Amino acid sequence: MKIAIILFNLGGPDSPEAVQPFLRNLFGDPAILRVPSFIRSPLASLLARRRAPTARAIYDKIGGASPILGQTEAQARALEEALGGEHEWRGYVCMRYWHPMTEAVVRSVTRFAPDRIVLLPLYPQYSTATTASSFKAWNDLARFTVPTKSIDSYPVEPGFIAASVELLQQGVAQAGRQPTRVLFSAHGLPERVIKAGDPYQSQVEQTAKAIADTMNLVDWSVCYQSRVGPLKWIGPSTDAEIARAGSDKRGVVLYPLSFVSEHSETLVELDIEYRHLATQKGVTTYIRVPTVGTHPLFIGGLANLVRSVM
Repeated sequence: MKIAIILFNLGGPDSPEAVQPFLRNLFGDPAILRVPSFIRSPLASLLARRRAPTARAIYDKIGGASPILGQTEAQARALEEALGGEHEWRGYVCMRYWHPMTEAVVRSVTRFAPDRIVLLPLYPQYSTATTASSFKAWNDLARFTVPTKSIDSYPVEPGFIAASVELLQQGVAQAGRQPTRVLFSAHGLPERVIKAGDPYQSQVEQTAKAIADTMNLVDWSVCYQSRVGPLKWIGPSTDAEIARAGSDKRGVVLYPLSFVSEHSETLVELDIEYRHLATQKGVTTYIRVPTVGTHPLFIGGLANLVRSVM
């Protein structure tokens, strides 16, 4: 049996020239820019043009491009290997805002002619701004008649939690015996999105609690990063929690629990900008834990999820 697994992610610009069109695609998504459709396109172009110089400066710090495509491809290949030879598994990376985007991936899957399709978001916690948006883009273009199964979310999937625990334990051990606070940092969302019924914040908290309970953590908190624009966002913010740790004379071990690969939010925002903030605020030690990436326990968990819907 031939099975196509569609691994959804946001994507990222692959060159400095791609930054502005990437942002235009991002802001042009109704799930991101929630304004009437006749306003969205010109407003998306305006926002992308204004934001592009700042975004290019961010990507310049990591070589001018996002590493997310290569990392997601590695996850797809690792998942194929973990699933084994029972069926012909084929993993397809499908990015929402930069290549390979949905239309091209649909064409590739059509050529493969699978017997079944599994939609697998690389967003452990469900949100209308991520999973729902990716699924809608797929369903609007895909015209397959074969059975298609969707995995909506997996905030406490055992393999994901076990991989997170192992990585976080290494970070805590690196901090040594000094007083330390674990910060679980997730990408933020406007508060109005959550009030409209989006389960993302609740699922982020489920992930953090599952990790903290497994490790018997005492001093930990959930916080949110990457705020942009004038709207009120969910909190507390990661920068505020770093400042509070400094006031409390605590070191920080920070785990980005809503990201499963490295990109600008981890490599620049957490590793450079927040590390500098931590120094300014008197945080004695600042350790950023890696994302799960191709950790065998995480990939094994994804394989279990795929098998569970077959």
